[in-house]
Amino acid sequence: MKVLVAGASGALGRPLMTRLRDAGHEVWGLAHRPESLKAVEKLGARPVKGDALDRSGMFTLLEQIRPEAVIDQLTSLPASPFDLPRRLPADRKLRLEGGGNLFDAAHACQVRRYIQQSCGFYLDGDGGLATEASPLRIGAPGNIGESARMYADLENRVLGAHSMEGVGLRYGFFYGPGTWYWPDGAFSTHLSRGEISLVGAGSSTFSFIHVDDAAQATVAALTAAAGLYNVVDSQPTKMAEWLPAYANWIGAEAPSDLGEQEALRLMGEESVYYQNSLTGACNRKALEVLGFMPRRLPWLDR
Repeated sequence: MKVLVAGASGALGRPLMTRLRDAGHEVWGLAHRPESLKAVEKLGARPVKGDALDRSGMFTLLEQIRPEAVIDQLTSLPASPFDLPRRLPADRKLRLEGGGNLFDAAHACQVRRYIQQSCGFYLDGDGGLATEASPLRIGAPGNIGESARMYADLENRVLGAHSMEGVGLRYGFFYGPGTWYWPDGAFSTHLSRGEISLVGAGSSTFSFIHVDDAAQATVAALTAAAGLYNVVDSQPTKMAEWLPAYANWIGAEAPSDLGEQEALRLMGEESVYYQNSLTGACNRKALEVLGFMPRRLPWLDR
């Protein structure tokens, strides 16, 4: 199958293109920067230079390539999670406007299947683990709510693609090489510096996914039934448990405790919500339909 991966230079793009190539697909990697294009070529995919925000350019590229499937992994995330508030407007613009250009071009060129990156960590599980029927937390405070509304728009767009087979992959928090959650990642750096505290009871449940496991599930989604899938691991874990375990895994001191009232004063409502209101996601459908086998979290197996 001829597959175009948009956002090919990201942490997921690299293992995804490798797995697509190994599965025998003809892989094209859309990127903008010269170094990203070189990385695509090094992975054995065909690099194609383009800017998703250039609408006419997207139509021209899709017309030239004529892929059978498009995998939209467009993001504009910062190197550090501490910089997210400043970067999120640009990220939303790229995903909604740039992704919209890509989506419309795919529709015009009669692409058969469109796979959209979505979110498995801002789902409302109503006190339990979220399923594919669970809504996104569009009413959450601050950037969490903004991001949830963006993901809801992306899901509505891809699932409403009646002329294409639309797939939405609700990934958990990425960990692994090139991500924030890895020994040399930005989250680890901040944690080692004592810049991250456990807020209140730390009762939020997190669902992670290793980028290589996410890549395997994404390749399987090329031929699976259309619809939504929660692509998360099988160890949904309370923040109060995983955060100190992660610190121990990277050789850092345990995070300090910060009361909710003090966190509200210092960091605002969103920080308390993030650490105490999120629910993890159930991966049963992805296990059964996509056949993926997510690995265990390395910081919980010590």
